[in-house]
Amino acid sequence: MDFKQPGRYNSPMRAFKHPTADEFVLERVLYALSDPVRMEIVRRLARLGEATCGDLDGGRPKSSVSHHFRVLRDSGLIHTTNIGTTHINRLRHGEMQSRFPGLLDAILAQRIEM
Repeated sequence: MDFKQPGRYNSPMRAFKHPTADEFVLERVLYALSDPVRMEIVRRLARLGEATCGDLDGGRPKSSVSHHFRVLRDSGLIHTTNIGTTHINRLRHGEMQSRFPGLLDAILAQRIEM
């Protein structure tokens, strides 16, 4: 098999689609934050600023982690940038703040009690 031929083996990674701040929907944001795994990803991004998917996966299966990142991206909570084969994630704190003032800060300030 020739991997230098045009096709799926050497094509650039597709860019992710991200909603604009005007497209953020409160129900989607709250749904994304309702899962403990996604909430932990958001908390860690709030502390770190930027991180790769591998930095945030917590040893979970790749398929599960991909799903969680997609839900967070679709809600508008995170922005993912491709750099080579690495995905760099950042929290869209400022954009969330402009759309839903105080919401993300209030959620991040809460302590988790189990």
